[in-house]
Amino acid sequence: MGSLYSTLHVRDPQPMLAQALRTWGGHEDLWVFGYASLIWRPEFDAAEQRPAAVHGWHRALQMRSRVNRGTPECPGLVFALVPGGSCRGMAYRIERRRGAAELERLWAREMPTGVYDPKWLACRTPDGPVTALTFTLSRSSPAHTGAVPDPQMIDILRCAQGRFGSTLDYLLDTATSLRGCGIRDREIERLVALARHHALVPDEHSKVCRAGSPNAPP
Repeated sequence: MGSLYSTLHVRDPQPMLAQALRTWGGHEDLWVFGYASLIWRPEFDAAEQRPAAVHGWHRALQMRSRVNRGTPECPGLVFALVPGGSCRGMAYRIERRRGAAELERLWAREMPTGVYDPKWLACRTPDGPVTALTFTLSRSSPAHTGAVPDPQMIDILRCAQGRFGSTLDYLLDTATSLRGCGIRDREIERLVALARHHALVPDEHSKVCRAGSPNAPP
């Protein structure tokens, strides 16, 4: 496993933004695939959203966070899309006329240090396939932790806190949001159960994570 205290690697995000704009081209509506916080805090007005699945990538709580969900002294974790497996999330359609401006806003949020590798992935949706931009993480990135052993995960969930809140809150918000969308993620459910076992999860949040929204499947 990579050390949570590895040196932060910063890449210039602007050339990657320029490349994304060129690849999109601006001739059609823009699609974005969300797999974690973009589902419960998208910060853009989508003209349409659809359940979607990508193959060859999976959601994992394996990206180091020293600002948003942790500190340099006590790094937290956030989800990333890493190679292997498959992932269910949401595909968002942004109208063409607003695509460039929304892409720049999205870049400011997701890519201030250029940590992700933006990719255009084929997404299966109930209304047909779409090609959507998403933010992936290479296993060779210094921000990638690899699998985090449960004892270390519990320490992180108990202690890591950043400018946007704790790693624990981030995990619970993602779990609740996915459940509300009818998306089951067994590893997330296992991590929530692990946190609950160690008395880190308030009872009322446990009930929400188990029940999901009124429209969610059991």
